[in-house]
Amino acid sequence: MARRRITLIAMGLALGLAACSPASNANDSVSLETARAEHEAGRAVLIDIREPAEHATGVAQKAQLLPMRQLGARFSEIPTDPSKPVLLICNTQNRSSATLEALREKGYKHVRYVQGGMSEWARRGWPMTKPDAH
Repeated sequence: MARRRITLIAMGLALGLAACSPASNANDSVSLETARAEHEAGRAVLIDIREPAEHATGVAQKAQLLPMRQLGARFSEIPTDPSKPVLLICNTQNRSSATLEALREKGYKHVRYVQGGMSEWARRGWPMTKPDAH
């Protein structure tokens, strides 16, 4: 009986917390395949928000490098034209999805995060370059 009560309480708490968290929207993310295709075709701006030490392991060619820690001081570098989507990529999508929320609060409606991140990009063997070479 006590175990069932604990389970019910835990389920109630989980549902309550889910209701309080921001709703995930289908427009919040883009698949890795779509991100690569849109970036390489010049239809979207890919912004790599990983830190410089992570960039050193390799970046997508022509990606804009804007470490998350520097974002506050470098907002002006994020394109504001809604006709050119901005795709945020980090290592696994945790930081890019959090950064998306911060940018949406600042009025950036044309920004999405990339599912899977650069770890999945690298795992697939997709082209990468050193930051100073791109």
